Amino acid sequence: MAPSPTPLTVRTSVLPDDDPRRTAPLLELLPDEAPLSWVRDGAGLVGWGCAARLTTSGPERFAAADEWWHALCAAADVRDEVRLPGSGPVAFTSFAFADRPGDSVVVVPEVVVGCRDGVRWITTVGDPARQPVRPVREPGAVRYEPGAVSAADYRRSVAEAVRILEPAGAGDPDGVRKVVLAHDLLATAAEPLDARYLLRNLAVRYPGCWTFAVDGLVGATPELLLERTGRHVRSRVLAGTSWPRPGVGADELASGLLASVKDLSEHAFAAESLAAELRPFCAALSVPEHPEVLRLRNVLHLASHITGELHEHAADNGVAALLRLAAAVHPSAAVGGTPTPAAVRLIERLEAMDRGRYSGPVGWVDGAGNGELGIALRCAQLETADGATGGRRARLFAGCGIVAGSDPDAEVLEAAAKLRPIRDALADD
Repeated sequence: MAPSPTPLTVRTSVLPDDDPRRTAPLLELLPDEAPLSWVRDGAGLVGWGCAARLTTSGPERFAAADEWWHALCAAADVRDEVRLPGSGPVAFTSFAFADRPGDSVVVVPEVVVGCRDGVRWITTVGDPARQPVRPVREPGAVRYEPGAVSAADYRRSVAEAVRILEPAGAGDPDGVRKVVLAHDLLATAAEPLDARYLLRNLAVRYPGCWTFAVDGLVGATPELLLERTGRHVRSRVLAGTSWPRPGVGADELASGLLASVKDLSEHAFAAESLAAELRPFCAALSVPEHPEVLRLRNVLHLASHITGELHEHAADNGVAALLRLAAAVHPSAAVGGTPTPAAVRLIERLEAMDRGRYSGPVGWVDGAGNGELGIALRCAQLETADGATGGRRARLFAGCGIVAGSDPDAEVLEAAAKLRPIRDALADD
């Protein structure tokens, strides 16, 4: 575990009426250097600067992050005049999908501007230097090439998964019923990539998604892994997907999705697995009997909104702090499979790439253990040859849930539909 940094001085206050930051869109406040974001429908948090940072990895990454964050907050000098979730000390987090490889990060910004329930506030840590907000840079022409797993490779891995999962096939000794496989795509821009360009385009196209940026991982996720506010927890589970086709209306696509045995089965695996992991922490847990359809610009998903009330002792003694809960529910069946440990082993066998922080938890946590963590989907890692941000290259990701009866060609098309949000945001069509 990293040594504890110098104690932080944290000050949160409501932005006054005459401060232009009170009414400006949150994303327009961001400087170009290492922006941090968690914004949905114009509300949320943005941040910049780095007052403290933890990099961790391995199976204990969530516990290490929670311990570090708890110690940092306990030692901090905090004056919070707002006292809403997201005020006071705040860290932006992004965790690797797998135990190994992959690094996870926790970043405490020097400045956070938040908006919740009509209240706009600013939090500063220490005495941050003012960072100028320069004009957003456009990427220019973007070219694409296969990543570690090409579309053809992806089709072959899906076909092999179907062969394993089919009752008449080779069979999986661990009893895997669903496995989530992904592939990547590399984008190279004519000009250095500006995360804010992606963020703004994604926020306009997908206002109901959580538009995020943490340590160069930028995206707009429709899936909420966990939100904790006091003793209340909720999750939006997505699994089962359809996408626009010529001559097929949105209502027809939605009806077909609700009638699809394959998609309903895939969704049930995801919702039931998350509920099973969350239930021991909860005095009450509500799981919808039937999913609804979430309609997005590029796809339609089956969605279930799961809500719960934490046991009082779990909420009070830190056992159910957000990062501890994340350790219990990640990876969910929506991004791993069912049963999840066995499905993850099958991913390691078939996928042949390092996902990094794609499909891992991403979001924010405050000093009370509250916060929001989405699943890092519809995203890209901005990178250069040495892994820093601000270069011309980005790695895009997409994945699909594979069950018995999945069609490899259809899964390739579904993955392509899931790559559209980032590709469109880069092109600004």
